[in-house]
Amino acid sequence: MNSLDVTLRQRLEVLTHQNLRRSLSELSAHTAPRTVSTIDSATLLNFSSNDYLGLSRHPAVQDASVAAVKEWGSGSTASRLVCGSLGIHHHLERDLATFKGCPASLLFSTGYMAALGTIPALVGPGDCVIVDRLAHACLVDAARFSGATLRAFHHNDVQDLSRKLDWAGRQASAPSHRILVVTESVFSMDGDRAPLLEIVEAKERAGAWLMVDEAHATGVIGPGGRGLLNALELEDRVEVAMGTLGKGLGSAGGFIAGSTTLHDYLINRARTFIFSTAPAPAATAAALAALHIVHSPEGDRLRAALSGNLTHFHSGLLQLGWTLPAPSSAIIPLIVGPEDRALQVSAALRDQGLLVPAIRHPTVGRGRARLRVTLSATHTRQDVDSLLIGLQRAFEMTGLPPGSMP
Repeated sequence: MNSLDVTLRQRLEVLTHQNLRRSLSELSAHTAPRTVSTIDSATLLNFSSNDYLGLSRHPAVQDASVAAVKEWGSGSTASRLVCGSLGIHHHLERDLATFKGCPASLLFSTGYMAALGTIPALVGPGDCVIVDRLAHACLVDAARFSGATLRAFHHNDVQDLSRKLDWAGRQASAPSHRILVVTESVFSMDGDRAPLLEIVEAKERAGAWLMVDEAHATGVIGPGGRGLLNALELEDRVEVAMGTLGKGLGSAGGFIAGSTTLHDYLINRARTFIFSTAPAPAATAAALAALHIVHSPEGDRLRAALSGNLTHFHSGLLQLGWTLPAPSSAIIPLIVGPEDRALQVSAALRDQGLLVPAIRHPTVGRGRARLRVTLSATHTRQDVDSLLIGLQRAFEMTGLPPGSMP
């Protein structure tokens, strides 16, 4: 064994001791909302997917993906600025811009790449990025990568944000000094919503820019599934809107929506756009078809079904003894606390045919391990009841009373 493997094995042993080591579970089939695992050939009810409307398996979305492969090929063959800027990309960008109420949008290969390309293009050394403490890792990593001074404000705490904005303003060493505030609209691990109106007002008082990641709101929240910014009528007051295609839209990729000037600037300065092969035609066509469903009457019906499932699940949790606010998204975190306990509960659920992985550090804070339950419009009422029964049994088996942890 070489010295690299020796060192890495030691590091893996530390993770194992801390109950933080991960491994991959190979899935042999995926039929929303059910998943078949090849580890034990068990059919598992999936309550961990971000496919909130079940569009990844929608016939129209699948047909569009297949047709795109036949028309455009299996890959885009180059970056957008070389010869990979296909008509299907431009079509989706135009429709996304309309969908988000913005003049323009720009596609990226993933949501992570959208953040990693955009934030360093907008700010750098001498500037300041102020990010919500619970914002997604891609936003934090992008802020660090930019070279700007990074500060975090307490989660959804507009007063703390205002204090950080005042501090950043006093640090300005030149008129060109810029402040960028970054938050999610719906937070990926807690499922709660940002107080966007108050954040907008705070950044406007400070003369800062605001970037909002709508990853978990796109397709799910607001009229036509256009997101929380649209629901609050704030599109015109936010400089940068970000979203993903791999959650509510059931495909893959990310996008930035904003002004035409922002669009043109990112084409020239966002390195993850410039130096990445363009998104695959199949994924782009799938997202385009899903987008059309999302803001159609069928999309309204799917959101209503999702809402009904969330209401039923929340009511059942209350009966089991949990103390939880009404859900404000498709994400309901059941915080267990210690990492080993979360693993035990997750394993007990798996034994009952329920897929709810334990979410642990560094995805969430230490001692804040949880079951991140996500529901879909394709779950039936019987599916939700099965999860409730499974949770009750799992907590009884592990000796953890429901709702005992904060």
